[in-house]
Amino acid sequence: MKFWWWLLLLISPSALANTDLTLLTLSDGDSSQALSIKLEIVALMTILSLLPAMLLMMTSFTRIIIVLAVLRQALGLQQSPPNKLLVGIALTLSLFIMRPVWEEISTVAYVPYEAGEINLFEALQEAEQPLRVFMLGQTRETDLEKMLKIAGEPVDTPVADIHFTILMPAFVLSELKTAFQIGFLLFIPFLVIDLVVASVLMSMGMMMLSPLIISLPFKLMVFVLVDGWAMTVGTLSASFGMG
Repeated sequence: MKFWWWLLLLISPSALANTDLTLLTLSDGDSSQALSIKLEIVALMTILSLLPAMLLMMTSFTRIIIVLAVLRQALGLQQSPPNKLLVGIALTLSLFIMRPVWEEISTVAYVPYEAGEINLFEALQEAEQPLRVFMLGQTRETDLEKMLKIAGEPVDTPVADIHFTILMPAFVLSELKTAFQIGFLLFIPFLVIDLVVASVLMSMGMMMLSPLIISLPFKLMVFVLVDGWAMTVGTLSASFGMG
């Protein structure tokens, strides 16, 4: 069962192409007029409503937003940069990283669908392939095997036969692991600064003064001097095999 078929409740392509769904009926007492929409539109609206979940489960967004959140925590900042700004950065960077995938989806799925050469289901099946290639490239074999075992599928199932609903959680698990690995590496320099500041304050007998107050300016200075934001973006891009 393909993921998109399951997502759209197994509506047949012929139904999408030819069947109208009555939306409401207008009546003036003597006659009535039915207003209807195609099931294809209903299916498309269903997919659009799931875009936020698809953004988290099928793109680079999850890894990026977690790394940025860990970086903010490592700096010792609570509200700056604000959550909306971090989400905006993660979304923009995701668009750049996923651009080759979007372009391929547009070429093999959207353009033929817009031209009427294929129906919605065929377009979704074509769009699935570039996403599968990207997700498989970022998914660890151990995570994929774990999800196959949980789903009760053979571990030696060919990659082309792995259900999309199995690939998605495996991809997310791999993204979480990679994000925490990158976050750990980013955390170490700031942890060293905290330890040094805490040791200096303790040696001076200033145990009542919070080390965070003293270390925060130093961490910000170091982060700015090494061009930390550019390094973070470069690290995230390189983790996806870009730049």
